[in-house]
Amino acid sequence: MTQKQYSKEEWTARCELAALYRLIAYYRMTDLIDTHISLRVPGDSEHFLINRYGVAFDRMKASDLVRIDKSGNVQDLNFTDLAVNAAGFVIHSAIHQARHDMACVIHTHTAAGVAVSAQAKGVLPISQHALKYYNRIAYHTYEGIALSADERERLVADLGTHRAMILRNHGLLAGGPTVKHAFHEIYMLERACQIQIQAMSGGSELIIPSEDVCLRTATQFQREESEHIIAIAWNAALSLIEDQKASYTS
Repeated sequence: MTQKQYSKEEWTARCELAALYRLIAYYRMTDLIDTHISLRVPGDSEHFLINRYGVAFDRMKASDLVRIDKSGNVQDLNFTDLAVNAAGFVIHSAIHQARHDMACVIHTHTAAGVAVSAQAKGVLPISQHALKYYNRIAYHTYEGIALSADERERLVADLGTHRAMILRNHGLLAGGPTVKHAFHEIYMLERACQIQIQAMSGGSELIIPSEDVCLRTATQFQREESEHIIAIAWNAALSLIEDQKASYTS
């Protein structure tokens, strides 16, 4: 497969998504060939891109990504006999159909993320990273491996208007209007979970900021310059895999 088979807009999206897969691997947020990241095809509300099942995230290329429709049918001519991750389709199709502001969706199974997902109180407001999600995170009860299309309605209902969600006993989900926004969401949520697990393992009493501080900090993450910070953070992350660019853009 070559770039010529796709529009310029779709190929650009594929390259960005492939880079994101590699960054998730770089930051050790992978789980063998499981978990998934999707991106809506630019200008096309009916189709989104997801990983070719079985390709390691640190080897993902733009040409490895598969275009599927909202019913899970593979649309790429060269991948017509390929099955994508069924659970990936259920989770991502639900979000893409209901939330047009979340063009990119990331789902992970990190040790810290799953550990926090199994804790009754979820994400605790004990770090600056966690306070980004103060009153801004959703929770979805575990129903088993996400293979049933019936679960999509409940996923969407639980997510509500948030961009991040804890999938109980399962992992993390985050997204945003662009690849860089989704990356920032999952990075911050993952760090919040890592910090929480390490803080709790020390056995000492945890300090919880006041309600006023929690609310103010969450609002500070929405300030005007946040968009610029997200953009330069994405570019900084890309620089870490600059030596892989020729590979992931192929």
